[in-house]
Amino acid sequence: MNVVDVNAHAARLPDAWRSVVLGQVGTAAVKVLTMDGRELAPEVHATAEVLFVADGLLELEVAGEASTVRAGELCLVPAGARHSVRPGSRGTLLIVEVPEES
Repeated sequence: MNVVDVNAHAARLPDAWRSVVLGQVGTAAVKVLTMDGRELAPEVHATAEVLFVADGLLELEVAGEASTVRAGELCLVPAGARHSVRPGSRGTLLIVEVPEES
């Protein structure tokens, strides 16, 4: 069994919005990052993402739809979906990147 202290990893991160990989589950990468309230430009990934807010909140827009994701909640972002972070997002975010099967 491999136990990972997510809070400890998040506390050691030098910069907000720069993720670190905590581990792999099959082909999926599990990452953590801290959010500092800044807005981030829209982006599109070839992989689907699960965005889980460990603490704080994530102000997110996916495919033109705005939502607030609170601590204990997650958002599923399909591969190829345009998404951006709106101002006010703060706390700790876990990201699971799931490559699409070919």
